[in-house]
Amino acid sequence: MCFMTMRNRPYWMWAEACELLDRADRLHRQFFHPGLRAASRPNWEPPVDMFETERALWLIVALPGVAVDQVDLSIDGTGLVVAAIRALPQEARGAAIRRLEIPAGRFERRIELPPGRFELVERRFADGCLTLGLRKLPSSAAEPWSHL
Repeated sequence: MCFMTMRNRPYWMWAEACELLDRADRLHRQFFHPGLRAASRPNWEPPVDMFETERALWLIVALPGVAVDQVDLSIDGTGLVVAAIRALPQEARGAAIRRLEIPAGRFERRIELPPGRFELVERRFADGCLTLGLRKLPSSAAEPWSHL
């Protein structure tokens, strides 16, 4: 390896890393087209935090720009499904999109729950997050999820 190449190696590695990031960004733009997929298929999944206490299970779902009355909750076997549509903001309509990091379109997130029976006892929406409180039920309790 010549002296010049050795001396420029840190810059070459930095340039290579930037090129990889640029390629990843182009691929993301190529495959993520809001509104172009079928309306029945989800385009993205929101992130979820889950906390378990002795008496309850707490789920926090990040839903920026989603109206709480548009969120649908359902049971899917041993999991909870959160689904809705996040529309592009009014400012984006008719504008050239320069960056789109907050996904838009139909989303659906299936959240596998730990073993047990639960009842939805709290549903609140604040600061772009949906918080769900699921009370743990005794194993003999009838019809879990009665308050969804």
